Amino acid sequence: MVLTLPPLYRSTVGFDRLFDLLDQSPQTEPTNSWPPYNIEKVDGDHYRIVMAVAGFAPNEIEIVQKENTLLVSGQKHPEDKTVEVLHKGIPTRAFTQTFDLADYVQVKGAKLDNGLLSVDLVREVPEEMKPRRIEIANGGGRKTIEHGTTA
Repeated sequence: MVLTLPPLYRSTVGFDRLFDLLDQSPQTEPTNSWPPYNIEKVDGDHYRIVMAVAGFAPNEIEIVQKENTLLVSGQKHPEDKTVEVLHKGIPTRAFTQTFDLADYVQVKGAKLDNGLLSVDLVREVPEEMKPRRIEIANGGGRKTIEHGTTA
């Protein structure tokens, strides 16, 4: 039995170092998901999710971030009944996509352009959580910390 992780890899953002290692494992064909999307790494701490949502208007799409989960959903408004559709090839079914975000990844904006929804994300680690260098005192032997005494 071969363990494959592409479905998990496709729905996470900001875990790229971990998945760079896991992505080297043997893969099978990814499962179909609707709507199709890409996850892009723009630079060190900036990411973008691009979803193909042709036929949806901005007011028919909802984007919600709750803690480390990003939920993107779309629901079409009722169609105009005055138009007779002879062939319906553009799918406009409702959708919900969930993405797991790494710690400190936040949505910075979203736009809909030419049928593509772009969600921009950035990882902003608080200063107190970033690695810091600890200086090492040089020589001088053992030092004692004196505590004040109360009389």
